[in-house]
Amino acid sequence: MEVNALVGQLTSRKTECLVVAFGNQGLDSPSLKSLDEATSGLIGRLVKKGDIKQTDGNFLLLSEPPGLAAERLLIVTTGKDNLNEQAFLNLVAGLSGQLTKLPIKSACVSLEGIEVSGRDDAWQAQQLARLLGEAAYLFNPFKSAEKKPSTLKKVSLVLPYRKGLEAVKTSLVCGTAIANGINHARELGDLPGNICTPSYLASQARALAGKHPNLSCKVLTEKQMQTLGMGSLLSVTAGTEQPAKLIVLEYKGGKSGDKPVVLVGKGVTFDSGGISLKPGAGMDEMKYDMCGAASVLGTLTAAAESQLALNVVGIIPTVENMPGGRATKPGDIVTSMSGQTIEILNTDAEGRLILCDALTYAGRFKPAAVVDIATLTGACVTALGSHASGLLSNDDELAGQLEAAGTTSGDRVWRLPLWTEYDKQLKSNFADMANIGGREAGTITAACFLSRFTKNYRWAHLDIAGTAWNSGANKGATGRPVPLLMQFLMEQVGK
Repeated sequence: MEVNALVGQLTSRKTECLVVAFGNQGLDSPSLKSLDEATSGLIGRLVKKGDIKQTDGNFLLLSEPPGLAAERLLIVTTGKDNLNEQAFLNLVAGLSGQLTKLPIKSACVSLEGIEVSGRDDAWQAQQLARLLGEAAYLFNPFKSAEKKPSTLKKVSLVLPYRKGLEAVKTSLVCGTAIANGINHARELGDLPGNICTPSYLASQARALAGKHPNLSCKVLTEKQMQTLGMGSLLSVTAGTEQPAKLIVLEYKGGKSGDKPVVLVGKGVTFDSGGISLKPGAGMDEMKYDMCGAASVLGTLTAAAESQLALNVVGIIPTVENMPGGRATKPGDIVTSMSGQTIEILNTDAEGRLILCDALTYAGRFKPAAVVDIATLTGACVTALGSHASGLLSNDDELAGQLEAAGTTSGDRVWRLPLWTEYDKQLKSNFADMANIGGREAGTITAACFLSRFTKNYRWAHLDIAGTAWNSGANKGATGRPVPLLMQFLMEQVGK
C-alpha cells in the first residue's frame, strides 16, 4: 500500500473517502469548522442529534456529503481528552480496519484535531502507515474459495501546513517498511509446518538478502555446526528428518567498524515436544514456535527497506523438534558450544537448547548488544497474557531502552527479575546445569539458563509466547515484536 503526505484543503479534496477526526476541540477545530461550513452546517446538526458522539473510537460514514468534493466522509471521534499512545494506536487500528473494508482504491486522511500526549505529527504518521499496512494483511493461499483482498491501494495524509511535511513523509516511509516487516513475519508464522521447515526459512533468508545489496546471508549446515561444537542445538534436531540450519544475516547500514546489534530468533518450525510429547489439543499452534525467527526476518526486512543507518546481525537457529528413534531422551547430557554441559530433563524445553549455542555464536560479532526473541515459556502467557512480552536482561540501560521502545511503538514489554536465587533452580547432579528449573518461575529460570551463555556482552531476552500469535476465531500470527525491535533499532542510530 502506498501512503504519502501532502498539503491541501479538505473541502476541495477529490477522493473516494475523506477521513476527519472529531477531537476534543469539537467544531472549533479549523478543519471541522471548514467542513461544517462547506456542508451548510451538516456536521453541527449531526452533533446535536447525537449521531456524532464525543467519545473515543466511534465512526460515522456519510455518502456523497453535500458541498464536498469527496465521495464519502468518514468521521472518527477521539473523545474529550488527549490520547495516550495506546489509545491512539487502538483508534488508528480501528480506522484502518474501516478503510480496508470499504470498496475504495484510495482515501485521504486528516489527523488534525487528534492530540497524543508527548507525541508529534511524525510519530502519528508512522503509526498510521504501519497500521494501514497491517490491516491490509490477508493470508489465504490454501483456501479454494478465497476471501477478497482489500481494494485500498493508496492513502494520502493531508496536512494543513507545510511545516514538518518532510519529517512526516520520512515517517510514512518508515511506517510502511515496518508494516511490510510485520506482515512478512506474520506470513512466515501462519505457514504450516510441512511447508515452513528449517530449509524453507533458510531459502527465505537467502531471498531477502538477494533483494538488498547491503544485506548478506550465510547458512550453516549440521556438519558445520557439529564442527563448531553446537551439541546443544543439534540434540533438538536428532529425532527429525528435517536438517537443522543456522541462518546468519548481516545488514550493513552503519559505518564500517561500528559494533552491530545482534538479534537472535528462535526458529522451531514445529514443536511436538519431542520425547516429552505435548498434549494433542492445540498442538497445531506449535507451528508458531518459529515466530522469534520470523520476527528477526521481519525486522531485517523493515531495516533494509527503510535504509536504517545501523549495523544489524540476525542469527536464526532453526530446527524441528520431533520424537523418533534417534531423538534425545530425558536424562541425556549434551555439551554446548560454550563447553558447558546440560542435563536435558525435558525435551519440550528445547528453545533454550538451540538459543544457547546461537548466543555463544553471537559473541564472535563483538556486538554492541544482543537481543534474543523466543516463544519460550507457557509461564509467560500465564504471567502477562497477550498484552506484553516478557523482558529479562543483564543490563539495566538496555532493558530501559527496550521498555521505552515498547511504549513508543505500542508493542509493550514488562521486565521480570533475573536474580541468582532463581538461577539456583537449574542445579544438576550430573551436569553443569539442567535445562529446566522446576514448576516455579518458569519464564525467569528459562532466562537464567540463557544468561549463562551471555556473560561477555549486553544482552536482553524477549519471551513472546503470549504475544506472537492469537488463538481462537482470530487465530494467526501478530508479527510482534517487529514494531518494538524496529523502534529500538531506530533509537540506536547515532548512539
